[in-house]
Amino acid sequence: MSASPILAGQPAAPLQAAFATRLIVWQRSHGRHDLPWQNTRDPYRIWLSEIMLQQTQVSTVIPYYGKFLARFPDVAALAAAPIDEVMALWAGLGYYSRARNLHRCAQAVVERHGGAFPDSPEQLAELPGIGRSTAAAIASFAFGARAAILDGNVKRVLARVFGVEGFPGEKRVENAMWSLAESVMPGEQASGDDVSAYTQGLMDLGATLCVRGKPDCGRCPFTSDCVAHATGRQRELPAARPKKTVPTRRTWMLVLCDGDGVLLERRPPSGIWGGLWSLPEAADEAAIAELAYALGAVRDTRGLHRLAPITHSFTHFKLDIEPRCADFNAAPGAGGLEARDNETAWVPLAQIDDYGVPAPVRKLLDALKGSLI
Repeated sequence: MSASPILAGQPAAPLQAAFATRLIVWQRSHGRHDLPWQNTRDPYRIWLSEIMLQQTQVSTVIPYYGKFLARFPDVAALAAAPIDEVMALWAGLGYYSRARNLHRCAQAVVERHGGAFPDSPEQLAELPGIGRSTAAAIASFAFGARAAILDGNVKRVLARVFGVEGFPGEKRVENAMWSLAESVMPGEQASGDDVSAYTQGLMDLGATLCVRGKPDCGRCPFTSDCVAHATGRQRELPAARPKKTVPTRRTWMLVLCDGDGVLLERRPPSGIWGGLWSLPEAADEAAIAELAYALGAVRDTRGLHRLAPITHSFTHFKLDIEPRCADFNAAPGAGGLEARDNETAWVPLAQIDDYGVPAPVRKLLDALKGSLI
């Protein structure tokens, strides 16, 4: 199939000139206006919501957003908080590098900018965890800045309305879409309120009408001009990610109990679940038994109990978790196993909420807690 005119560098459809005006009118009448982070120009609240909304649905974000604001009402409070507390509040929201960058960004705003977020997209994009599109959104909503955004929802809208071919994750396609996004923005004479309404309108249209599965074309302000609608290609545009085999990894986790407590270890700062608290792990059945034995959990390497396995899906692979359970059983007079350093902890099951624990591990521990009640 030939490349779209946009990818070939030719002028876009006549709709290009009227796109922003039509979208602003639609957003003010039919867009979302009552989300917790709307109706404010507070850059802290806007930044917090934009980071949480990356690859995460609004319905999932709302309760986390409320909890974060209650505990960290401003950027100074977040910057001063221990990272463990930030990770604990983030637990379950996924993509945990966002939480680490959130904390680093808050500290950078305090240290570099005196606690005030910069008002330009360029300066915002220099802060940890803020990319080009997120910086533009923050600048638009907080300061009325005129800057193009290009998140997943926006890519879908532009690909369908203007008929952009190719997978948006491919560099040449993404570059073309950035050019398109910049070309259809409100003019330089637009007010800050118009710019904010336009930016919100792009997000609203992609989130409420121009959705992946069954777009509601009948209520879309661009139905009469949309290439995907005119050609019946709503399911084909934007092009899907080229299929790849999703690998499966396997790990063994040790659920080591001592009364109503369980042993947790802090994971390395990078990699999956970086900085979170999780169960001790090993690469296979023999290794997890040896680990349990070394920790004094069993008299020999055969004393572990199997728990129901759990499968957790990440973006690029699936993880099969094989949990093995044992009660702490040290030699007489040895006493309880002490945490070796601040990277390990005996945690009462009733206090798991105080620790940032990955979702599948939390599911496993909740089931264990339920069996003890």
